[in-house]
Amino acid sequence: MKKVLVANRGEIAVRVIRACRDAGLGAVAVYSDADRDALHVRLADEAYPIGPAPAADSYLRIDRLVAVARRSGCDAVHPGYGFLAENADFAEAVAAAGLVFVGPPARVHRALGDKAAARTLARDAGVPVAAGTFAPVEDEAAARAVAAEIGYPVLLKPAGGGGGKGMRVVREAAELAAAWRGASGEAMSAFGAPALLVERYVGAARHIEVQLIADDHGAVVHLGERDCSIQRRHQKLIEETPGPSVDAALRARLGDAAVKVARAAGYRNAGTAEFLVAPDGSFVFLEVNTRLQVEHPVTELVTGLDLVRLQLAVAAGEPLPFTQDDVRWSGHAIECRLTAEDPANGFLPAGGVIALLREASGPGVRVDGALVAGMSVATEYDPLLAKLICWGGDRATALARMRRALAETVVAGIPTTLPFHRATLAEPDFVAGRYDTGYVPAHWPPSSRPPLGDGATVAAALVAVRLARGAAPRPLPAAGGAWSRAARDEALR
Repeated sequence: MKKVLVANRGEIAVRVIRACRDAGLGAVAVYSDADRDALHVRLADEAYPIGPAPAADSYLRIDRLVAVARRSGCDAVHPGYGFLAENADFAEAVAAAGLVFVGPPARVHRALGDKAAARTLARDAGVPVAAGTFAPVEDEAAARAVAAEIGYPVLLKPAGGGGGKGMRVVREAAELAAAWRGASGEAMSAFGAPALLVERYVGAARHIEVQLIADDHGAVVHLGERDCSIQRRHQKLIEETPGPSVDAALRARLGDAAVKVARAAGYRNAGTAEFLVAPDGSFVFLEVNTRLQVEHPVTELVTGLDLVRLQLAVAAGEPLPFTQDDVRWSGHAIECRLTAEDPANGFLPAGGVIALLREASGPGVRVDGALVAGMSVATEYDPLLAKLICWGGDRATALARMRRALAETVVAGIPTTLPFHRATLAEPDFVAGRYDTGYVPAHWPPSSRPPLGDGATVAAALVAVRLARGAAPRPLPAAGGAWSRAARDEALR
């Protein structure tokens, strides 16, 4: 493997490009019209346009991505996460073009991308699953019959897709009709199929996921757990490892279950098995995310492993350089997702211009992002802007560093989730580790006034000053044109 097409954008594209450079590999970026001045475009060795801003016309165009990989002489494709990362057709098209897909093969995506099939696979592998259906339910009447049999509350969720979209909790029979309409409609819109699964809902649970890595030589290793319970509408906001409620015995049980599912699926490359853990320590399997996760940096910080480098090595056919017994965990890490959403207004997505940017630094602080002052934040894509990750020798130290890092961070010009994170990192229940998946609706908005954001008024003034000084970012490259690193360097002089 010598050259990798990074088939994504934003902070994950930057992360993969940097890993490629560390590994001595060439990195090729793609960009939509909205991203032609983006940081991932500037960092790559080459960059190619793939269409207008809407993802359906650019980042989701399999034909264009494969054509760019061939045109630029790439021998591998890294999908990042989101977009086509879990798309079996994309993995298949990459392989058919004679290229290496940096991720699981298409057969694994198909086996685990169907939630009903994944539940069946887990059950047959001896891993606990929640009571419910093992085949998609096509209509409300069938769902009502299943719910009556397994008992309320139940969870409705799309049989395909992921990211928490389309999920509905139904606490009593009177709520089922409306929940079915909402969940099936969202499933149709997001994934093209209205069929749902019906499962017994596990209340007051922690959302715990286990990082996996598998090679082509039969090795499957887990790298510990991450607690992802701080979420709203099934969208994660904060993740940490070790999980505050996970002891060594539970970690071993979860890791064993994750490895069983991976082996049963013939897994390859990096992936994550997700579970719901009840207060008594019992757990049920949720799904496998057949890709790198947004929150992978916390695992990297406590294990000392570079997951993207491992992905590249495994995809190139190399064996894992360690066994399960070699994995060690040191200290504690926590990640806050910085998104272009307004927590004071129901977390509504927001776009605009970043007038002022100040990123945190110092001992134990890492920032994975793609932000530059003066850039425009488009609303066509996922609102994730950056990830703030902090490590400490213990949880208290990691939390203290995160509070410092959040205080240092400034993103002016658009609403962000900074106020939410600042408030949460100071909230007693979170600090004590007393939380589950119901934390956010129970604690946000807080009863006291949350910390202020970075100021739209100040941002507007800064934008005016930058424009008056002619400091707007130079358009690089010209619309519709590919460019090389050498051309970029010349233009920036």
